[in-house]
Amino acid sequence: MFKNLINAFKIPDVRKKIFFTLLMVVVVRLGCQIPTPGINMEYISLLLSSLNGSAFNFFNVLTGGSLSSMSIFALNISPYITASIIIQLLTIAIPALEEMSKDGEDGKKKINKITRYVTVGLAFLQAGSMAIGFGENYLTDYTWYNVLLVALIMTAGSTALMWIGERITEKGIGNGISILLLVNILAGLPGDFRTLFEVFVRPAGITLGILIAILILAILLAIVVFVIYLQDGERRIPVQYAKRIQGRRQVGGQSSNIPIKVNTAGVIPVIFVSSLLSLPAMIAGFAGMDISNPTNVGGHIIKGLTQSYWCNPQEPIYTLGLLLYLVLLVVFAYFYTSITFNPTEVANNMKKQGGFIPGIRPGKPTSDYMSKVLNYLVFIGVVGLAIVAVIPIILTGIFGVGSSLCFLGTSLIIIVGVILETLKQVESMMTVRNYKGFLND
Repeated sequence: MFKNLINAFKIPDVRKKIFFTLLMVVVVRLGCQIPTPGINMEYISLLLSSLNGSAFNFFNVLTGGSLSSMSIFALNISPYITASIIIQLLTIAIPALEEMSKDGEDGKKKINKITRYVTVGLAFLQAGSMAIGFGENYLTDYTWYNVLLVALIMTAGSTALMWIGERITEKGIGNGISILLLVNILAGLPGDFRTLFEVFVRPAGITLGILIAILILAILLAIVVFVIYLQDGERRIPVQYAKRIQGRRQVGGQSSNIPIKVNTAGVIPVIFVSSLLSLPAMIAGFAGMDISNPTNVGGHIIKGLTQSYWCNPQEPIYTLGLLLYLVLLVVFAYFYTSITFNPTEVANNMKKQGGFIPGIRPGKPTSDYMSKVLNYLVFIGVVGLAIVAVIPIILTGIFGVGSSLCFLGTSLIIIVGVILETLKQVESMMTVRNYKGFLND
């Protein structure tokens, strides 16, 4: 795989795609450094430092730090991710969207067009809410004109990133939105490693510090290897096609398989559940709620939903939030998988094409068998996701590390997943090129 990546630079077309992707990444990172005009950055710095770390840090990780700097890309691709999840959920509730999703390439284009409109609407709503909700100190000149101007600038920034992501998908390497999300997360990793160094390595001295550093790297390497196996693992269901006469030819009779990934839902459940639990703490922080007040019941609930308070030996009651996190993770993993993979539809398509699973009768028995296999795989996948996501949370709670490390497991899942998919696409492009060369010869 890595050999193909090196050889890809020797091919003009593939090299051009790689350089285009890198150029777009540079443009995005430069845009993340440009502050939005009219915003009082001194007030923002004070406000963000007073917010509960875990709630804010999750959104800041997804935006590559541009939210904390209130750049023109402050919202980044978060509105697009939210819009995509909303549209996917609505496909099971709105028959018109469900029919559209089944309408091949044309339906996919229509779904993408609707997602773009929803993205723009969400971006404007979020930017406007921030401009109004933060109050007069948020802007250097608090007027309706400046509120509208800041909202439009941030909306334009999020829309531009959506456009760049689509151009990367079209003219570059990999899925554009995934690449941008990967770059955002990688931008925050140096800070996470610096936190690990400051908390564990530096205070321990040279000899013990080296041992601790090796142990930390070994743990991270083990997590990465585990995630690779989790992302690449799949169950292949064998399919046999019966022989039949079509015109004057005999077709069918070949064997195939249906690959079902172990981690069928990907990282979407982790992102969705983390966003859902972080939202109340984020709103409470913006509203100025004092969650440290022991008589504030709402404050205790907010703490229970905030990952930086979980697994703290001094306040074990808040670890109940971790149990809620795990339950929601399992529920959403099954729910999201049921949207993206329909065993009944797959079984019906197999039956129409004369296909069957050896030992299983076509129709409902095939659908039931695939549902059983799918449920088994989803459980294994979500347990794997939970292990990777929870390990940093437990270490953060026990050792009191910076709350940004709560999402290190989630970050590693996204990083490994995107890199693997991108490398597979490069490998596929190389394979297609070799086939073309063979045919041309």
